Amino acid sequence: PNHPRWYELCDEYGIYLIDEANVESHGVRNAVPDSDPRWLKACLDRMAGMVERDKNHPSVIIWSLGNEAGRGTVFEEMAAYARKVDPTRPIHYEQQNEVADIDSRMYPHVDQLVEIGRSKRDKPFLMCEYAHAMGNAIGNLKEYWEAIEAYEPLIGGCIWDWVDQGLRKRVKTEEGKEVWFWAYGGDFGDQPNDGNFCINGILTPDREITPKLWEVKKVYQYIKIEPVDLLKGVVRVKNGYSFTNLNEFEIRWSLSEDGKVLAEGRIDPIDLAPGESVELTVPFERPELKPGAEYWLRVSFHLREDKPWAPKGHEVAWEQFKIPFDVPPKPVMKIDEMPDLSLSEGDDLIIIEGEGFSVELDKATGLIVSLAYNGKEIFVSGPKLNAFRAPTDNDVWIRDKWYEVGLNSLEAELRGIEVRRLSPKAVRIVTELIYRGKGDAGFEHICRYTVYGNGCVHLDNRIKPFGELPVLPKLGLIAVLRGDYENLIYYGRGPHENYIDRKASADVGLYRSTVTDQYVRYVRPQENGNKEDVRWAALLDGSEEGLLVVADELMCITALHFSPEDLDRAQHIHELRPREEVFLCLDYRQCGLGNASCGPPVLEKYRLYPEPVEFGLSLRPYSPRMGDIREVARLRPPRLS
Repeated sequence: PNHPRWYELCDEYGIYLIDEANVESHGVRNAVPDSDPRWLKACLDRMAGMVERDKNHPSVIIWSLGNEAGRGTVFEEMAAYARKVDPTRPIHYEQQNEVADIDSRMYPHVDQLVEIGRSKRDKPFLMCEYAHAMGNAIGNLKEYWEAIEAYEPLIGGCIWDWVDQGLRKRVKTEEGKEVWFWAYGGDFGDQPNDGNFCINGILTPDREITPKLWEVKKVYQYIKIEPVDLLKGVVRVKNGYSFTNLNEFEIRWSLSEDGKVLAEGRIDPIDLAPGESVELTVPFERPELKPGAEYWLRVSFHLREDKPWAPKGHEVAWEQFKIPFDVPPKPVMKIDEMPDLSLSEGDDLIIIEGEGFSVELDKATGLIVSLAYNGKEIFVSGPKLNAFRAPTDNDVWIRDKWYEVGLNSLEAELRGIEVRRLSPKAVRIVTELIYRGKGDAGFEHICRYTVYGNGCVHLDNRIKPFGELPVLPKLGLIAVLRGDYENLIYYGRGPHENYIDRKASADVGLYRSTVTDQYVRYVRPQENGNKEDVRWAALLDGSEEGLLVVADELMCITALHFSPEDLDRAQHIHELRPREEVFLCLDYRQCGLGNASCGPPVLEKYRLYPEPVEFGLSLRPYSPRMGDIREVARLRPPRLS
């Protein structure tokens, strides 16, 4: 049990509690307490002390006999005592379900949870621990709750854990400067230790929010909003609360075009009792459709008045829908209106120059070594294949295989390069590179660069893995940009970090930030900052000029002042030194996060298998003189044979 004040706060704020006796013998659970009479009085005393102290707290809805303490008659006696003193509350004990009123397990796979939900049961089922939140985690939470809400026996689960359990420690850097960091097992000379296994919360040790919290809030929302007829603005709203009528909330809506809000409004509160549903019409007017644009409807519910736990206007639930308007296709750049290009080849470089820009490609490596707009260089090093991310704590199930095949140390070999002028206004360069790690595994990468007279460079990528490769962390390109390009604008999911199996909480929108602010301060540095479903992204200098990257379909991006290798080497935040350069990852796809730090690995549908892929993107100059960046990004380059 916890501090008495905690129970008072839970009574006040309406937080349900499972009150658990302090009985845990983890490492010796096969013998202690078991059925040993020598332990009976001690265990009964702890159970009795908890029940007698807390039985008048309405927030306590379940008694738990303990945690990971094995089986035995001692627990039968504890359960009998609790039922005699308080027959109103059910009993939980995961290690010996037959003495409890609730069946439970720790960390089941989603598929196992579905099987449990479908089975015939005479008791409810609880995941007493699940969704191990260690580091960059909380993968496939949405799938867990789709199962829970689909099957009546399933009553939910308890995320492990609420907060990272780290301690502040001061240390002197190599420069003699004193800094502090969040320390964990082994940082105090303690042996044995569990390393960072105590760093497994959805908040940092000082209770700062991590992106994991936003996903939990979204998936846990009690109001469900589903599409019915989006063209007419009709959605279905279901009240998932047990006691709250939806007339306690105001309803807001917005209609946006590629992230820009076109219209917004409010709808009168609806009288909807718990468990009921109703159709709701959002009164938006059909906008003038622009070629290639996307239109999004967002509906949200907000508190109508202040509550002890949140102010008036606080958002409690939302949903976003893409409206299936019959939008004209994206406009195509007019090649006839582009300036001519010059093409020259030396012993080392292929140089293409146009009006206000130049591209240089190294004939020995097959990679772009220079991309300059109006004389200002963009790259420190141009795009090259990348299939590595700094392993997350949940990547423990697969990370050793990544190192074994050398995904973190791929070496490129140029097999061929071909240059062809397509027209006075377009040049094509085709390169074939082989990337090898350790052993015979690697990737064949054929990249077809098409350079246009307006400065657009389109990259058509065909990547074919070979050899014995494991599930991949990611697959795409990485480039290093000059440090001037600190400002990030992108159209995709955000504003917080999100991944393929943790993106329910991230709206598709237009977001502006900085590269510095993309870094997520996980206590043990690891992969972070990814954005999913990105249509385009721009890295700009202080004059709002720079590089615009537009995906042919969708891409994932990260932009950080750390390389994947920097993040991989560091064990604590203070060991990282931000670089001036920007490391930009443009990924075809990333593997999901999963739950494998203590639980099942990444779901099958979120894994990235080593299979051939094709994806395209274009690198373009951008300046405010060109107009609205959204309009510029909608233009697609012409396809030339």
